[in-house]
Amino acid sequence: MRRLLLAIGFCFAGYALTAQNFEVAALEDSYKGAVGEVIQAPIKIKNTFDKPITLVIRRLETQIGSTQRNFFCPDNNCLDQRTDTYTVRLDPGETLERFSIGLDAGLTEGFSSVKYQVFNKANPTEVSVIDINYAVEAKAEKGHIYSSPLITIHDLYPNPVITSARIDYDIHQEHVKAKIIIHNILGSPLSVYDLSSGQNSVKIEADPLNTGIYFYTLYVNNESVLTRKLMVKK
Repeated sequence: MRRLLLAIGFCFAGYALTAQNFEVAALEDSYKGAVGEVIQAPIKIKNTFDKPITLVIRRLETQIGSTQRNFFCPDNNCLDQRTDTYTVRLDPGETLERFSIGLDAGLTEGFSSVKYQVFNKANPTEVSVIDINYAVEAKAEKGHIYSSPLITIHDLYPNPVITSARIDYDIHQEHVKAKIIIHNILGSPLSVYDLSSGQNSVKIEADPLNTGIYFYTLYVNNESVLTRKLMVKK
């Protein structure tokens, strides 16, 4: 009996040593977006340990189209697609917030998927695998791209931009603070356009930008609500 109890004790001790000290929130079945959009899949990871831990998020594989790109988006700033790992330190009980796995939906409809691995840097045996699916749909020819009780906004046009472009919008409540921020592929902000409640369109100038791919993000009351791709061709 004593040997049996010792054996059981060793089993529980081994379990305690290998128990995972973080958890990944459940994901949706798929994340939908239109051709030309940046589709973001929010990821939340919580440190369930009583000490700080450092986690590494690593891209394992992708099944995406030739015109699509996949990247990390911490704080809504999407990193270079060549960045395969992202490291974050979490205090006890802390949850990784405002972090997503982004997909530039490219030019073709269809389904895409990516696979990531999350592991404890101090103990790589603590690992979770994240599978993310994206459904890319045809872009609507007309209509708005975002609507809420606060604001309705239409897509930028023309796109690609040669000299300038325009974004039409309607702010439904005067107290709303809205703005468009143009940023490069690395997430660095390049220009800011405030959306006034007294106007219904804003002009985006291409002069400060070189030929290439950029993104524009709509912020409503300092919260990012939409990111779309902006192409400049001179």
